[in-house]
Amino acid sequence: MMKNIKSLPLGLITLIACCTGCGSSQQQQIDVQDSTKAFCISDQLKKSTEIITVKKSPIVEQLTLSGKIEYNENDLVTFRSLLLGVVDRVDFELGDQVKKGQVLATIKSTEIQSLFQQKNAQQNQINLLAKLLVTKKDLLKDGMISEPEMLQVEHELESAKIELKRINQSLQLYHAVGEGTFQILAPKNGYIIQKDISQGQIITQESDPLFSISNLKEVWVMLNVYASNLRFIKTGDQVKVRTIAYPDQVYTGKIDKIYNVFDANEHVMKARVVLENQNLNLMPGLSADIIIDKVKSEETALAIPNKSLVFSNNENFMVVYKGDCQLEAKKLDVISSNEEVTYVSNKLAENEKVIGSNALLIFEQIKGL
Repeated sequence: MMKNIKSLPLGLITLIACCTGCGSSQQQQIDVQDSTKAFCISDQLKKSTEIITVKKSPIVEQLTLSGKIEYNENDLVTFRSLLLGVVDRVDFELGDQVKKGQVLATIKSTEIQSLFQQKNAQQNQINLLAKLLVTKKDLLKDGMISEPEMLQVEHELESAKIELKRINQSLQLYHAVGEGTFQILAPKNGYIIQKDISQGQIITQESDPLFSISNLKEVWVMLNVYASNLRFIKTGDQVKVRTIAYPDQVYTGKIDKIYNVFDANEHVMKARVVLENQNLNLMPGLSADIIIDKVKSEETALAIPNKSLVFSNNENFMVVYKGDCQLEAKKLDVISSNEEVTYVSNKLAENEKVIGSNALLIFEQIKGL
């Protein structure tokens, strides 16, 4: 082959040499282009990706306190029976929503039976006195009795009617529905939050409350304030509340009452936040974190939402967005942070934004580019 090449004209040898390196050079160029190809956010990914414009803001330190969701005691109705009896039927369960006037239970009671007996006796007495009064009036006309005798019967009749009215009012108050039976009705709209009544149970005036009702549309958040934090808490402070059950849902409110009694056993003082609870997610008994702005510095810095942070190799990063195919992972120089944002000394150009949701997913795609 070498002999053959040597025998070829010089120009042709040069052409062959150039063509021999063409394939490897072209492949090398393709490899370079592939290695520098940028990652682009697809249309589908962009639909679920939050792109955030961040700005400088004063550096705010926050205080996080523990607490618990509790019932609004000003809206809580606890029911105790005024009569002795035996529970015949229970028509509700714990957690049920009830309407004012709804029948919750039926009770058999000897006291109700006694009231009906008194009613019947009183009605008979009224009938007798009414007839006697007619007779007395006739005798008075004939001059056979004096007027005071007639007035005495008239007075007794009026007293008997008053007593009958009292008995009827009592039966109405107890919601009597038959001789020996009365009903317990829901005193207001709301939810059954406590239940201590069952069929066959004997109830007395000394019994524990049979049930409690609250509408749950407004609840209390009771804060535990330790002595070291007392100086940071005052009435009217704006707070954010987050529960364990719904950590992504933040409720805003303000401290409306501080209980000026320090509990020596729990080593805390209580403070209260009143919150609207229209979706009923704030269930009494849930633990909660209460976030309060403690110090607001005059110094400002770029505030990066914590959901935009990516932690990799013991360092924090953010994904800077300039365009769908212009994405950059930038290490953060952290100054301070709180529950919501991290303050950094980094700078962003006017048209630069950061990735919020899907930050980790996109970071993994571009970190090696």
